[in-house]
Amino acid sequence: MTKLQNASASDIIRRPIVTEKATLLLENNQYTFDVDPRSTKPQIKAAIEELFEVKVIGVSTHNPPQKKRRVGRFPGHRPHYKRAMVTLAPGDSITLFPEV
Repeated sequence: MTKLQNASASDIIRRPIVTEKATLLLENNQYTFDVDPRSTKPQIKAAIEELFEVKVIGVSTHNPPQKKRRVGRFPGHRPHYKRAMVTLAPGDSITLFPEV
């Protein structure tokens, strides 16, 4: 895969992940996001700092292998994705659910 060149922050970060495990990580000031599979850790860090105006101290990524899938008689693969677990500096936070 090729690396992203000159991508904007909103192109790198797709959406936050809200699962049971991801909400448990919020206690440790860690947030989980779906990111572009071609993005690198420095690009993810820069995008989070630009979008949410916080200080990132660590980025861990998870790039799972493709799983096979069938649609009728045609074999294929599930869509490829990449997840990033971002650790923020103490005192910083990201509002995932803004008050209306």
